[in-house]
Amino acid sequence: MTQLVDAQSWPSLPFAAWKDSCETLHLWLQIVGKIRLAQTPWTNHSWHTTLYLTATGLTTSVMAHGTRSFQIDLDFLEHALVIRTDSGRGARVKLEPQPVSTFYARVMGELTALGLPVRIHARPSEIPNAVPFADDTAPRAYDAEYVTRYWRALLQVGRVFTRFRARFIGKGSPVHLFWGAPDLAVTRFSGRPAPEHPGGIPNLPDRVTREAYSHEVSSCGFWAGNAAMPYASFYAYAYPEPAGFSSANVLPRGASYNTDFREFILPYDVVRESPSPDDTLLEFLQTTYEAAADLAHWDRIALERSSLP
Repeated sequence: MTQLVDAQSWPSLPFAAWKDSCETLHLWLQIVGKIRLAQTPWTNHSWHTTLYLTATGLTTSVMAHGTRSFQIDLDFLEHALVIRTDSGRGARVKLEPQPVSTFYARVMGELTALGLPVRIHARPSEIPNAVPFADDTAPRAYDAEYVTRYWRALLQVGRVFTRFRARFIGKGSPVHLFWGAPDLAVTRFSGRPAPEHPGGIPNLPDRVTREAYSHEVSSCGFWAGNAAMPYASFYAYAYPEPAGFSSANVLPRGASYNTDFREFILPYDVVRESPSPDDTLLEFLQTTYEAAADLAHWDRIALERSSLP
C-alpha cells in the first residue's frame, strides 16, 4: 500500500545537525523521568518510569504526591515544560538554551513552590562518567526546530508501533519512551522466565536491569542517534537471543544485524524515504519478531491474533 508522505509527518532528522540539542534534551528528559520514578509505585520492567507521547510533546501522566496529584508535560510546539496540579495551580519553565544545572534548579524550584517537593537521584543514568545535574553548568544548546522534528518523528513511530502492538494478545508493554537511552519502545513477552541478565549498564543498578529482563522478550524501538550510532534508527532484539537470530532473514532491505549492539538495525531514513513508511517499518517489526519467536519456539498461536489488523 502506497501512502501520501510529507516532510512534516516523517521529518528529516540528521543527527549531526542537532547533536548538541539532542544531548541537552536527553538530560532534561532524565530529570523529568526521575521525578516520575520517584513519585510512582514500582511496576514490572520499570514501566513506572517511562514517558508518553501527547499531541504536543511528552508527558509523565498523572502522579501522586501524598493525596495530591500532578503531571509534567513537555510541550514541543510552545517549547515549555508545564507542571499541572489538581488544585488548578501550575508553572511553566521555558525550553531554551541553558545549562542543565539551571533547568534542574528551575524545575525543582517550581515543584517546591507548588508544595510538591520531590527528591530524585540527581545523576544521569545509563551514561558513562555522568555529571550530577546540579554540577552540569556548561552552556547547552536547544534547537527548537529540531526538537519539534524529533517529536513529530516520535508521533509517526508511535502510531506504527501501536498498530504492531495490537497484533499481539500476550503480555506486551505500552508504547512508551525510556529516558535512559532515550528510546521509544514496545516489547512482547513469551511468558517464560529468562536467564539472569549480566547487567553492566553504566550508572544503572544491575538489579534494575535484571528485573527488566526477568522474562523472555522480543523488543523493538527507535533512537534519535548518539555518538556510538550517529544516525536515527530502529532496533529489534531478543533476550535471551536464540541461536540463529543474528543470521535470520529480516526485511526490508537496509536492515542488518549489528554485532556490537547485538540488535537488528534499520536506519530511520530507509523508512522515511520509502514509498510507504508505515509498511516498511511494519515489515521490519514483524520479521524481526517472527525470527525471535520462531527460533525460541514461542507459542505463537496462543500469543497472536488470528487475523492481523
